[in-house]
Amino acid sequence: MINHPTVRRLRAAATRPGAGPDAAPPSRPTRRGQAFDLALALLLAFVCGRYATLADTLDTSAPHGLLPLVPLVPLPLALRRRHPLAVLWTVLPAALLVRHLSQDIAYGAGVAVVVAAYSAAAYGRRPRAVLLSLPAATAALVLLFTEAKLPHFPNGVIAVLVLVPVFAVAYELRMWRRRVDEGRERLSALEREQLAALDRAVELERARIARELHDVVTHNVSMMTIQAGAARKILDTAPDKAREAMAAVESGGRAAMTELRHVMGLLTIDSESGEDPAGGADLSPQPGLGRLDALVEGVRRAGLPVELSVRGERRAVPPGVELAAYRVVQEALTNTVKHAGGADAAVTVEYAPDHLRVDVTDTGGRPTGAAATGDGRGLLGLRERLAVYGGTLQTGPRPRGGYRVTALIPLESS
Repeated sequence: MINHPTVRRLRAAATRPGAGPDAAPPSRPTRRGQAFDLALALLLAFVCGRYATLADTLDTSAPHGLLPLVPLVPLPLALRRRHPLAVLWTVLPAALLVRHLSQDIAYGAGVAVVVAAYSAAAYGRRPRAVLLSLPAATAALVLLFTEAKLPHFPNGVIAVLVLVPVFAVAYELRMWRRRVDEGRERLSALEREQLAALDRAVELERARIARELHDVVTHNVSMMTIQAGAARKILDTAPDKAREAMAAVESGGRAAMTELRHVMGLLTIDSESGEDPAGGADLSPQPGLGRLDALVEGVRRAGLPVELSVRGERRAVPPGVELAAYRVVQEALTNTVKHAGGADAAVTVEYAPDHLRVDVTDTGGRPTGAAATGDGRGLLGLRERLAVYGGTLQTGPRPRGGYRVTALIPLESS
């Protein structure tokens, strides 16, 4: 798992609650919002209770059985953000029920209805239900203001003058919250896309590193194993040749360590600062076609006769193409050493105007002890490596015996 700070930040942002396009609106308001709603509900309950006390004292014709209900009318407003429509439809019948008690109670109940209607318009999660509820709230407010006998304006006009700005503010608040949510969703989607792209890049880099390590280790270790086995067999009968074989083992080990240091040096470079924390990484160029002679000579020392021929006019090719062609020859010769002991091999590199062709053939032979270490990943890695440059790899037995590996890599015409 990747442990870079940027990756951790992207993962946290992409997986936080409500960070997806299908995330539902938050079911619980903030603590500050809850405290405000509770305070507002208690304040209006106190005002309505005060009006009920005055009505009980001054208006002897009021039906006293409904007076205890008056302070309860605005109390549902404490839940106005969590359940806005339910609060509106709870406040409406209660307000209409107590509106005949006194003008002040009707006015206080009307204020509760205004707040409930605003909450439904601003926080309601079902637009159709909200649109059906607001006309009912408007009609109830007209009745409440009629009972309150507000001066100077007709009661219907007063209700409209109150509700229009309330609904306008609620609508603007709703649209603002929607824009904020959409912006948050777009940002979350972008973060998820960045994280997915980063994961894909990491997987590709892991595959590339695995190919490099396979090519470096398999070839050199196979050569060392064969040379060490040959030295053990002839140690008593031909000590001079055994020493040559052990020298080849030492040379192969040094070559393997050099290439491994090169690969590990690239991995230890700090991706942000560009500095090498190891301080001594080998950053020499990767092997290319210019090192085929050394590769072939090393295989010859392992006991496999190899002929190298170059056709066409040599010219500069991209470093990545050179490395891919080198790895094709390296993997093919390694497989020949492991699976065709006693065979002869030929390597042909052809520079055509529009492509580079690499052909490795052998005459067939017997499998060696190193053949049991193969897992088939070498050729698969070569196909993946060549595909980066639009190249192809063809492998298979030859009609007259042996095996052929052919790589074709397109080049820009010079």
